[in-house]
Amino acid sequence: MNLSIVGSGYVGTTVAACLADLGHEVVTIDIDEDIVDAINNGESPIHEPGLDELVAEHGGGRLRASTDYEEILDTELTMLALPTPSNDDGSIDLQFMEAGAASIGEALAGTENAAADPHLVVTKSTVVPNTTEDRLAPRIADAGLERGADFLVASNPEFQREGTAVADFLNPDKLVFGTDDDRATALLNDLYAPLREAADGDVPVVETGIAEAEMIKYANNTFLATKVSLINDIGNICKEFGVDAYEVADAIGLDDRIGEQFLRSGVGWGGSCFPKDTDAIIAAAQEQGYDPAVLSAAVELNDAQPERLLSLIDDHVDVSGKRIAVLGLAFKPGTDDIRNTRAVPVIEGLQERGADIVAYDPVATENMRERYPDIEYADSAAIALEGASGAVVVTGWDEFGALDAEFDEMAAPVVVDGRRSIKRRDGITYEGLTW
Repeated sequence: MNLSIVGSGYVGTTVAACLADLGHEVVTIDIDEDIVDAINNGESPIHEPGLDELVAEHGGGRLRASTDYEEILDTELTMLALPTPSNDDGSIDLQFMEAGAASIGEALAGTENAAADPHLVVTKSTVVPNTTEDRLAPRIADAGLERGADFLVASNPEFQREGTAVADFLNPDKLVFGTDDDRATALLNDLYAPLREAADGDVPVVETGIAEAEMIKYANNTFLATKVSLINDIGNICKEFGVDAYEVADAIGLDDRIGEQFLRSGVGWGGSCFPKDTDAIIAAAQEQGYDPAVLSAAVELNDAQPERLLSLIDDHVDVSGKRIAVLGLAFKPGTDDIRNTRAVPVIEGLQERGADIVAYDPVATENMRERYPDIEYADSAAIALEGASGAVVVTGWDEFGALDAEFDEMAAPVVVDGRRSIKRRDGITYEGLTW
């Protein structure tokens, strides 16, 4: 198929590269000329495992980029994968999505459309229920287009995790098609046919309404975020009793009603999805007059975990004027994304305590340096630990698990681990956050 994707961020670029790899002709539309040039030159504009190879293989060929919305006229469907940042009250800001929808409408209306079938516009970004119907479809129609005759709309949420986005796309747990027209459903089935064939058809497809599809994405993410907060709550209780929360989690994870995934207790969740999506659905529910108490509690507990981490180092070290190593800056391993990373409240808490901070991350240092240019950044974990009076582990990079003799170079070998990355051993004062 020929398709277009508006937006070349984490979602847009990954989806575009994966669809090109499945054999489709894909053009991405973005206002950033540097991103457009990078994709056309076979260079990924974002850090994501496996993505560099796909963009290098298909960039400038089956995968192209442009700043011109008229490119969509040569495609059968267009995906909207634009940012939906949070407003101060937690609700999502739809200005980019609405502007993109309006631009699609103007492009479709600006040239005679000889196509026999209406153009399908697919919402890929995460939006609250009824957004496609009430906010985006009218913006497309504003150009003088008739829904059903000139264009169709659908919702096709993504379920990709940063750090494993390529693998998640190519090996999905499910595909969700939210439509109100059989023609839209047929196009989406055609779009994903190569992926299902590669998986021998063993990919569940959920065909549902547009608002239901939008809600499924929020239900998915907030359920997982709440599961993490719940195991963190249980982990905090375990710590009070001197119980190893990970041994408890291993046992309860054997219950197929619970499952083993998302039971690693620690310093909490962050990133671009869980915080934004949880805040957004809470705000949307409250706007409807319903207070989602469990989701609100999940956010409250998550926000408190970094302070618990800091309180543990306070038990062993007066950090004022002391060199303290912060190991890990990305919100999770495998990405350079620092959006809502737990490293931010940890760094700010250490700054409030007067600590001399030295930070290290394998890939996220430059992103964090833009936010905190005045703290020291090390080129390795070993350098960060040298002469430090304490260390906190915030991101669970595998390389931290290989640290050993490096702790002997600390001025005071106190380690507070928020991700169960470090092995407890003689010669260091070790505190696990929930174990």
